Amino acid sequence: MAIEVRPATVFDDVKTMVGPKSPDANVCWCLSYRVPSKQNLALQRKERGEFVKKLVAEDPPPGVLAYDGGEVVGWAAVHPRSDTSFATNRKIPRVDDTEVWSVWCIRVRPGHRGKGISHHLLEGAVDMARQYGAPAIEGYPVDNKGSKVDLTMAYVGTRRLFEKAGFKKVAETTSVLNGFPRVLMRLDLT
Repeated sequence: MAIEVRPATVFDDVKTMVGPKSPDANVCWCLSYRVPSKQNLALQRKERGEFVKKLVAEDPPPGVLAYDGGEVVGWAAVHPRSDTSFATNRKIPRVDDTEVWSVWCIRVRPGHRGKGISHHLLEGAVDMARQYGAPAIEGYPVDNKGSKVDLTMAYVGTRRLFEKAGFKKVAETTSVLNGFPRVLMRLDLT
């Protein structure tokens, strides 16, 4: 079956990908970069899911989902950088005044990894940014130089994944994840 990537407009599918197993759990919901730190800390347990439900109803939605047949198998968070905490992030620099979009989280469900779904998700994030008129899209992956990245920290992607999608490294960052430096990768869409 071919992988299909669509805008994340179905809350239950977003919940499957980034929500908790228990509704009272205090997990990320992919909000740590989407909202300011203070707001992220203030949103607790069920409030987090309710907040994401509102984001899913917005235009543009908070990301894209990958499907294998009718089953949701992947998620990528993508949105204008100005609407994320990257807008004021001191460790990941703003390169110029271009109104870029950011892709910051790529997740594939266990049992579906190793099938190239992350490549489809990144391509879908690029397509969504392009459809909304973004002049460019950025990612902030680890530069692991082929070394293994812990799965819990692999959500930012790798430099190689972004390079395969046509992104170019445009800046160093002072951000480090899982012992690896993160780099700013950009793809011009105009």
